[in-house]
Amino acid sequence: MSEQGGLVSRSAGSRIAVLGASGFIGSTVVAALARRHPEAGLRLVARGRSPVPPEAENIEVITADLTDSDALAEAVADADVVLNLLLYTGGGTWRAAEEDPRSEQVNVGVTRDLVRILRRVRRPGPAPIVVVPGSTSQLGPGGSGLVDGTEIDEPATVYDRQKSAAERVLLDAAAEGILRGVSLRLPTIFGATPNAVDRGVVTAMARRALVGESLTVWGDGSVERDLLCVDDVAQAVLACVDHADELSGSHWLIGTGQGVSLQTLFTTIAEVVASETGRPTVDVVSVAPPEHATEMDFRSIIADPARFRAVTGWRAEIPLRAAVRQTVAALVAG
Repeated sequence: MSEQGGLVSRSAGSRIAVLGASGFIGSTVVAALARRHPEAGLRLVARGRSPVPPEAENIEVITADLTDSDALAEAVADADVVLNLLLYTGGGTWRAAEEDPRSEQVNVGVTRDLVRILRRVRRPGPAPIVVVPGSTSQLGPGGSGLVDGTEIDEPATVYDRQKSAAERVLLDAAAEGILRGVSLRLPTIFGATPNAVDRGVVTAMARRALVGESLTVWGDGSVERDLLCVDDVAQAVLACVDHADELSGSHWLIGTGQGVSLQTLFTTIAEVVASETGRPTVDVVSVAPPEHATEMDFRSIIADPARFRAVTGWRAEIPLRAAVRQTVAALVAG
């Protein structure tokens, strides 16, 4: 866990703009900020309705399309911290970026416009902190097994190339002194909040199990993923703010540091659903991979967060089964 330091705890007048505040990660980060720093000024910006945490004492809500540069300029005006948690995935997965040109506007264009705005309206005092999430998959074919972020990137998908482009824009701006920029590369994220559940593989399989359908794993299910609960991600984002001076200008990997095979993951989901509902445990069955499967689908990537932990003290704290149970309970309640 990060220490209770940094800009937001030093100044009650700090303004934190959360872009994508209504989203899965964004709403979780907002809730974590409100609990830890209720006195900080929070500006929640999203196209949809942004949930307002009851703990927040100083909050502003803006509804806007942030691909409009004027709306973006208004959203980040006078902000000491900008958390760009926007993500365009179309139908809910990274694959949508392959076919939808609008994804570039969100995944790259907003960061590019943000840098232009901050360059144009530079003000006295410390440069603003900007945190932009990336993905461990940006490594592409050059990374497999346990990775720590020192590998050479070879992004192989449109989505990963977009995340790499946004990261480059951010880190170049940090080198110029326009901002203090931190790229936080994320593994597979899942979980549930009071306002949203993830739209990835964990939730998709939990939904199937809840209606009694078997869970299908491609091949033998031996491919491993590093699965991180969204609540742990929120704490990592706060750690980026608290330690921005040390982290600025580079990318950092977070994760549990432990790989979980898809076979084990799906079996865990099936068991948790059975426990929560009292129904029989659904089967996990092997199927042939579909035609749209890519090389990255068959690479095991496990994020070693040691470098990030050495600077911030952060570590993943929520066990896999507990996070799966939280997700399933939200779906049942939902």
